[in-house]
Amino acid sequence: MSKRTLMIVGAAAAAAALALTACSGGAGGGDASGGDGGDAAFELDFSSLATTTPAGTAPVDTVTWNLPYEPLSLDPMFTYNYAENTVISNLCESLMRLTPELEIENGLAESVENPDERTVVYTLRSDATFWDGSPVSADDVVYSLGRQVGADSASYYADYFSSVESVEKTGDREVTVRLTEPDALFEQAMSSAAGAIVQQAAAEAAGERFGTPQGGLMCSGPFSLAGWDPGKNLRLEKNADYWDAELVPLVENLDFTFIADESTAINSLRSGDSDGQFFYLPPAGLTQIEGSDAEIVFGESFTMWTMRATSTEGPFSKPEVRAALLAAIDRQAIGDVVFQGAAAPAPVLTGPAYFGTGPQAALFQEAFDGFSTEPDIEKAQEMLAEAGDVSGKIVLGVQGSSAVHEQTANLIQAAGEAIGLDIETQVIPVEQFGNLYFDETAREGLDGFFTTYYGDFADPLSVYVALAPEGTGNFTGYDAAGDDIAEARRTLDPEARAEHTIAAQEKITRDLPWVPFNFMPVIMVQNSDISGAVPSSAYLSYPWAATIGGVE
Repeated sequence: MSKRTLMIVGAAAAAAALALTACSGGAGGGDASGGDGGDAAFELDFSSLATTTPAGTAPVDTVTWNLPYEPLSLDPMFTYNYAENTVISNLCESLMRLTPELEIENGLAESVENPDERTVVYTLRSDATFWDGSPVSADDVVYSLGRQVGADSASYYADYFSSVESVEKTGDREVTVRLTEPDALFEQAMSSAAGAIVQQAAAEAAGERFGTPQGGLMCSGPFSLAGWDPGKNLRLEKNADYWDAELVPLVENLDFTFIADESTAINSLRSGDSDGQFFYLPPAGLTQIEGSDAEIVFGESFTMWTMRATSTEGPFSKPEVRAALLAAIDRQAIGDVVFQGAAAPAPVLTGPAYFGTGPQAALFQEAFDGFSTEPDIEKAQEMLAEAGDVSGKIVLGVQGSSAVHEQTANLIQAAGEAIGLDIETQVIPVEQFGNLYFDETAREGLDGFFTTYYGDFADPLSVYVALAPEGTGNFTGYDAAGDDIAEARRTLDPEARAEHTIAAQEKITRDLPWVPFNFMPVIMVQNSDISGAVPSSAYLSYPWAATIGGVE
């Protein structure tokens, strides 16, 4: 990875860089390399991002890892967010496991069988136990999956369970899931926290407090929850009896701190007070890590930088307005100016990391190459002219304590002004920002919000399913791609499913209920005294800290 000196760009200069789109031509849709980088701090080859770091070899007493905010819950079905998944991936195992290379292998399930297209049979490992020594049983699996089934489920992973008809114990170590129709997503989703297994007795005893500092947790992963001091820190301890000998940790204690302020987090890494952190947005001072005892690792990633539409009335509820705004935006400039070169322009929501390695990959790549990210002010103005009345403010939610959100907002306000749109922002504290995904009242007064987002596995449908008519991420009632999404989900053959997914992608990219800006790598900082942390998007599902050890 080559680096250049970071050019500090003021807000006014950055806004001008985006408004004058003709001066900075963006990359075409097939170019996910990040362009030539201009004066950006980093130049990344998005085709060769890391999936692992060299495994540590020496025991370590304590590793301190920072989170950008304190988790709201550690109950797996309420952990669809960065800090929560960063912790829970080391604590609670799923039936299947996402590998650092973003492939799926068996987890707590020793084997998986499909007697027919609507039946999945899981046989559990006989040697897997919870932290208290009790076996992971079929009853625990039935409970963990069953509580996420049905229209009344509060699970953040409810989209993946929409076709589940029943979850039953069919043997001492066997669980059978029956589906109302074939479902290409359900089995893959069992590699995410959707498939995480908790101890039924502990969850029922704790009730609504399960996964909180007061209610505790009981899972079977390579680390156990040792303590949670609200507002201060969260401690995990090595599970020496973990069933997978290759992932028994060398680290005795994994301590998490909660530093939201970007500059403070960087200083903590530079000083060695923190041993590492995953950044889901690059902090403005990322280059300050250089010259310290920590290294920056850019990893293979499902993450994209986007804007979600939330309004059903006003100018931003019109697809033509969203399309006009995107046409006026230089996504290459966002990557270079805001992300310091650590982002590539995104023509669609799902990039090559989602394509997989089968024959469907070529189909997805061909469709991907057919889109462009070139800004075009003239085209944007034509689109806006077709939208009718576009008067009124467009209010976009931005996360507090994030220079990326603030700078992107400056650039997009400038692009909007260049074509006649009145855009303003509303700052939302980082601790509350995750509520926008699941709480309708939190989105009141907003026309959209900036957000990073990650799918759970290498299938573009894992992202687009959120925009199905009943999808939990469909905030505007969008239904134009609903039939394509439904047909893709029912199609088990990867190539045929890709065709239906691509049809959905065409409509979603036309109407933009969810606006793509950039693809982002995982950004991991790791102290040079340790090694082994997993820098790919698998860290949100895989026990990324189990391979950390000291450097001898």
